[in-house]
Amino acid sequence: MRHGNKVKKLGRNKSHRRALLANLAASLIIHKQIRTTEAKAKEARRLVERLISYGKKNTTHHRRLAFAVLRQKEVVQKLFDEVAPAYTDRVGGYTRIYKLGRRPNDAAKVVLLELVDLVGVSSAINKSKKESKPKADKTETPVASETAGE
Repeated sequence: MRHGNKVKKLGRNKSHRRALLANLAASLIIHKQIRTTEAKAKEARRLVERLISYGKKNTTHHRRLAFAVLRQKEVVQKLFDEVAPAYTDRVGGYTRIYKLGRRPNDAAKVVLLELVDLVGVSSAINKSKKESKPKADKTETPVASETAGE
């Protein structure tokens, strides 16, 4: 019986499972959405929800807790600077799962795990950064081959 066993083993040992979930969480934070199997998505969702709650608190202690899971400075930075501030008014439910059907080769249930309200935000942020940069003046010079033919 599985009394008190809350974690899904996903057919892996403890270290492999922790690495898998950390990589899924990091990919979700970077890309805002990922496509994976249903069982992995449900386990990754638990981890990501906790990490975003850490990000909302934004203390040194919570940064260290997030880094202990993710093990990537850039991802922790993005979590605390971009992702978590978007959810200051939301109490929970930062992720959403869409069912996509079954994978053709092994019939595994495939889902899309995404961060709620952030899927289109990253492209808008990148566009605003590009627009804010001043463009250098380029003076056009006539090409030598055009004038040589006349």
